[in-house]
Amino acid sequence: MPFINTSSPHQQNQSSVPDLMRKVLLALIPGALACLYYFGFGVLVNIVIASATALASETIMLNLRHYPVRRYLTDYSALVTAILLALALPATVPWWLTVIATSFAIVIAKQLYGGLGYNPFNPAMIGYVVALIAFPQQMTQWPVPQPGGALGLLDVLLLQLTGTLSDPAILDAVTSATPMDQIKTGIGLNRTIGEISTGALFGTVAGRGWELVNLLFLLGGLWLLWKKVINWQIPVAVLSALFFWSWMFNLYDGDLYSSPFFHLFSGGTMLCAFFIATDPVTASTTHWGRLIYGMGIGILTFIIRNWGGYPDGIAFAVILMNMAVPTIDYYTQPRVFGHQDED
Repeated sequence: MPFINTSSPHQQNQSSVPDLMRKVLLALIPGALACLYYFGFGVLVNIVIASATALASETIMLNLRHYPVRRYLTDYSALVTAILLALALPATVPWWLTVIATSFAIVIAKQLYGGLGYNPFNPAMIGYVVALIAFPQQMTQWPVPQPGGALGLLDVLLLQLTGTLSDPAILDAVTSATPMDQIKTGIGLNRTIGEISTGALFGTVAGRGWELVNLLFLLGGLWLLWKKVINWQIPVAVLSALFFWSWMFNLYDGDLYSSPFFHLFSGGTMLCAFFIATDPVTASTTHWGRLIYGMGIGILTFIIRNWGGYPDGIAFAVILMNMAVPTIDYYTQPRVFGHQDED
């Protein structure tokens, strides 16, 4: 009787990289639509420019490395990086800044390390940090959140492509700093959280518009958990650590430190917890390692938001914890079955 001998692994995983990336793109749609609704057509322009730049940069690098272009472009990883970066950029940034940030993310942070699976740092966050450090003025002005956006499509195109508006006088009226930036600036001027949060940019628990954006990214992230695209440890650890420390400091001095719900539903918190920190290439791979990695991101985000030089420290927190991943994984490896420690 002939026996069929097959090589391991004997339990096959039916998910492929393109399939996982497509699910991530689907989960991003609700939050992206909310960004488009509140911040206007600039969000869509960012996505188009970033996606085109990412695909072009990936194509050039794959050709230079003599890799099959079609095979690697259709894994959608470059597209996911582009859209995550586009959503993190202000909806008024000039086109060339989106191109620089996206090119750096794909060429330097991804391909020069060997491509998908070899990059030690999250490419989208590297591109964002480069843009933030090099061009802080352009990266700190967001459109005032309002239904339908503060600028029409023509004005958005003029602003992002040429740097001008049909009526230059309206620019200051339709752009402003984010609620987190306003709180950081107000605290520096000895104002209380209660006084600062009475402004028009603030909603019920966080910034107006940002509340719904983060809620929809949360729902998209929960869908990814349900589909088993991501593990629960990292998002739970990120959000728990951020909630706990912001709650403790808010209890200590509510006039100086924002509420935990403000931190959870402001900036890129939910986008980070479910879509950025969970990147399988740059995140920890062990059970306890994911918890430590996620808690580190939550704690560093809280520290940078309150005492750092930037209003939202998510990108820096992710990159710093990316550096720590090899050490975390080394010390959190599960015990091998049958292994006995030596005395």
